[in-house]
Amino acid sequence: MEHEVFVPVTAEALRQTLGDPVRVARCVPGLQHDAEESAGPLSGRMKVRIGGHTITYRGALTLAERDGVFEVEGEGVEVRGSGSAKLTLTVRLMETPDGTTLVFTGGSRSEGRLAELPAETTTAAARRLLDRFVARLGEESEPPEDTVPVAEVLPEFGPEPPALAIDGETVSGEGDFIIPDEPPAEAAHARRTMIGRSAEEVDHAPPRGRYAPVPAPDTGGARATLRWVAPAAALALASAVVVGRALRRRK
Repeated sequence: MEHEVFVPVTAEALRQTLGDPVRVARCVPGLQHDAEESAGPLSGRMKVRIGGHTITYRGALTLAERDGVFEVEGEGVEVRGSGSAKLTLTVRLMETPDGTTLVFTGGSRSEGRLAELPAETTTAAARRLLDRFVARLGEESEPPEDTVPVAEVLPEFGPEPPALAIDGETVSGEGDFIIPDEPPAEAAHARRTMIGRSAEEVDHAPPRGRYAPVPAPDTGGARATLRWVAPAAALALASAVVVGRALRRRK
């Protein structure tokens, strides 16, 4: 059998897709991949509708490139029945100004239900299968429509943004962050006053300004006054007692 199918995709793009078994498996109509971990990407079950019948085969495909030509071999057995089928196929890519023409050449050998059908019926079904395969292969090989070149997404970086002036002070900005060129005057004064003092002195220095604690009332003066009043009172009391005794004696 020989069959040609045109697809508006470059030959290089199709060649890259055909070289990836995982992508090829997505293009084979009716292929259901095996869930086993050891199974290859082109192994599993494949349903074929032909001559009013639906036949399911279980098997595998191999795909290899030699001298620019892809060689395909497949073999499967009927899931329900004792029939089998083998396929050999070559695929050549002929590049044209508008795309690529895929040229298929090969044949098949079958036993069981497929062998009972007329050759014209099986050939027509094989050509329809190849047409669907090439259509999916073209879709798999085309780049996404919303792809945008990197140069358009990421424009070239321009010059560094100029400095900004806020409240009379010049600051340098980058993005959403604005960093002052110089610290505020209060912070600079506090930094200068801390120079020359040890870390322990700075840590234990009492706070100043509006946050300094209010000192308690000074009671030192009252205590000093009481310290002098008490002896004077005792002396006056003693003097009164002596005078009183003296007066009694005279009487």
